[in-house]
Amino acid sequence: MPRSAQPSAGIPARPPESEKITINLGFVDLGQIDLLVREGFYSNRSDFIRTAIRNQIDRHADTVRQVVTRKSVHLGLRHITRAELEAAQAAGERLDLRVLGLAVIAPDIAADLARDTIESLTILGALHAEDAVKAALADRIV
Repeated sequence: MPRSAQPSAGIPARPPESEKITINLGFVDLGQIDLLVREGFYSNRSDFIRTAIRNQIDRHADTVRQVVTRKSVHLGLRHITRAELEAAQAAGERLDLRVLGLAVIAPDIAADLARDTIESLTILGALHAEDAVKAALADRIV
């Protein structure tokens, strides 16, 4: 085999399809898993754990979708409205906003509302906002 075609020492030829993790379980939990395996509900402990993880991911799918949506990059013009920030505040959420283009924070947004609801603001382009809002977010603007 030509030298350039040989995989480097310690580096797999292709990335693995899964990641191995280690967890600690209490004896009672472990015993209950073993009971379910023995009764044929699962083929082995790993099968039980993978199924439990998938079930939890499915259970929280809406939250994951919301987080992905909140953390997406907005291209072009992004208006940030008082209603949007008030809704985030009411839901107990903090926004991580990323804008490629122009971000406009509405002039009717108070500095304390912006500070309470905007976790970070990454802008590749420009930001238009009241000076008080810019000052309130100064440590969060990237």
